[in-house]
Amino acid sequence: MIIKTSAFTQSSATLDQCPRDTKPEYAFIGRSNVGKSSLINMLCNHKGLAKTSSTPGKTLLINHFIINNEWYLVDLPGYGFAKQSKSMRQKLQNMISSYILMRQQLANVFVLVDIRHDPQKIDLEFIDWLGSSNIPFSIVFTKADKLSFQKSNENVRKYLDALLETWEELPPHFVTSSENKRGREDILTYIENITKEITSPTP
Repeated sequence: MIIKTSAFTQSSATLDQCPRDTKPEYAFIGRSNVGKSSLINMLCNHKGLAKTSSTPGKTLLINHFIINNEWYLVDLPGYGFAKQSKSMRQKLQNMISSYILMRQQLANVFVLVDIRHDPQKIDLEFIDWLGSSNIPFSIVFTKADKLSFQKSNENVRKYLDALLETWEELPPHFVTSSENKRGREDILTYIENITKEITSPTP
C-alpha cells in the first residue's frame, strides 16, 4: 500500500464523539512509552503526524487520522501508566473498552509490545481480554533496532511461547522498527487486505 495522504481528523473523549463515518478503523494501543507515536509516524511516512513525547501517558483521548481517504488509523491511550490518578486510569479504561467493544467500524486492534522486555503480565492480560471479547487483533513488536536480529527472534519466541500457554492459535504478529522502517510494508499490506475484504461488494 502506498500512503498518499494522512491527516489528523479529531480527538474524542467518548465513543459518541468519534467520527460519524463507516470507513474501517485500525486502532493502535500499548503500554505507555512503547513507541506508539513513532510507529504511527513511520507507517504513514509523516514525521509529525502523531505527537511523540518523552513523558509516558500523554495520549488521553481517542485520536483519529484519515489515511488515503479510505480508512482511519486510531491512536488509543496507553495502558498501565501508574503515575496517573486512580480516577484517570478508570476513565481511560472505560474509554478504551467502550471504543474497542462497541465501535462497529473497528477492523483490527494492533497491540504494541516493546521487544526488549520479557512478556509482561499487563500485556498478556490485555491480549487475553481481546481474545475473550472476540476482537480481531495483531501484535506489533516495537524497537527491534535496539536488539540484534538473533535476540529479537529469541524475545519474540519467548512471547509467543507465553501466549501458547493459554492460546490454541497465535494471532498475527509483526516485528517493527520506527528507525529503519522494518515491518512497515507488512503492516500496511495487512491493513490493505482487510480493507479490501471489508469494502468489496459481496457477490
